[in-house]
Amino acid sequence: MSRQRLGQHFLSSASVLERIARAACPEREPLVIEIGPGQGALTERFIARAGRVIAIEIDPGLVNLLRQKLAAEARFTLVHADALRTDLSQWGPAVITGNLPYYAATPIIEQTLETEFRHAVFLVQKEVAARLTARPGTRDYGYLSIRTQLFADVEALFDVAPSAFRPPPKVYSTVVRLLPHRRAAELGIADTGRFLAFVAQCFRHKRKTIRNNLAGVYGKDALANDPEASRRAEELTLGQFANLYRRLVPS
Repeated sequence: MSRQRLGQHFLSSASVLERIARAACPEREPLVIEIGPGQGALTERFIARAGRVIAIEIDPGLVNLLRQKLAAEARFTLVHADALRTDLSQWGPAVITGNLPYYAATPIIEQTLETEFRHAVFLVQKEVAARLTARPGTRDYGYLSIRTQLFADVEALFDVAPSAFRPPPKVYSTVVRLLPHRRAAELGIADTGRFLAFVAQCFRHKRKTIRNNLAGVYGKDALANDPEASRRAEELTLGQFANLYRRLVPS
């Protein structure tokens, strides 16, 4: 039984399940961490493609189902916990994947970006995927776009129709892949938390210019002659944010 409060829509299309498994594990992986295994449809495919699979499930009913269903799988470990309160790095670098509940998709992705991971493949609501992959000057471009692109290259792989789920959601979903990198170092950003707080301030009021959003923090004089400060945050690339940050914030 799906529990709507947990955002549970179980993926039932065999072809889509196989495409996600191949995207997460194009070759055999030593370790896969699956967030929200549900009834285990993807989990079984990951077990066939990985040396070890750790699945994190919050729903006690599904935990009992999975324990019975996959009890014989020696390479499978089930963790009954909230993924958002779980240290994903405790098992070492892994492929992180899952059909993410809509209500928790963004914080789970943000948590993954703070973790050392090999790559990540997630099934998310299509509008979330649009925000993750958005480019400057587009409607969906915002803080989440910058935060994601600071830590990873992100690609939308394919869309998934509501009919692929039971029960079907009211919206389309998209499979995204994240490949980690060290762009912060390349951009000269030593403190990523401080930089992201700066970016969040730039986006505080999307219709205002960056100068108006930052004046209360850095003063109008510091921004008076900065050409990028006269633009809106949605127009700047990650590199331009980094340049503005280095000019305004002491290292």
